[in-house]
Amino acid sequence: MNSGRRVLLGRIVGVHGVRGAVKLESFTEPRLTIFRYKPWLVERVPERFEEIAGAEGHAQGKGIVATLPGVPDRDTAAAWVGARIWVPREALPKLEPGELYQADLEGLQVVNEAGEDLGRVSHLFDNGAHDVLMTRDEAGRERLIPYVMDVYVKSVDLDAGRIVVDWHKDD
Repeated sequence: MNSGRRVLLGRIVGVHGVRGAVKLESFTEPRLTIFRYKPWLVERVPERFEEIAGAEGHAQGKGIVATLPGVPDRDTAAAWVGARIWVPREALPKLEPGELYQADLEGLQVVNEAGEDLGRVSHLFDNGAHDVLMTRDEAGRERLIPYVMDVYVKSVDLDAGRIVVDWHKDD
């Protein structure tokens, strides 16, 4: 498997029925878009990826039900619960200039306008109002910084690997 950059699209959260179907949590928007990206790189064991081509699914109430090739029954499906679904970064659509994927921010250095180091982006999450950057510095301190452009986030330079924020080091 290509060890290039991967993007997390979802995870398997349960089984459905007796014929090997699984329940998915999709991080794509809209949620069924997860089936457009192929192949899936499914991580059942940390850092070990199985390439899955041909997963199919549909909405079922508030969730998603999927079938995976080679998963014929409920017992086999149960072994997949908890697996994370990734795709190669290159599988995502090309963006317009100035756009970016959240995955592109992970690992970038975050500094405030005074040049103080606030750590590297470990991940982002949605708090309901906006996205939030989670940073971690060398001492292990974590910071939550609202990802609101022109308010807290002043610039993002992917080429330089740096995000400048309006945030105090002690906040």
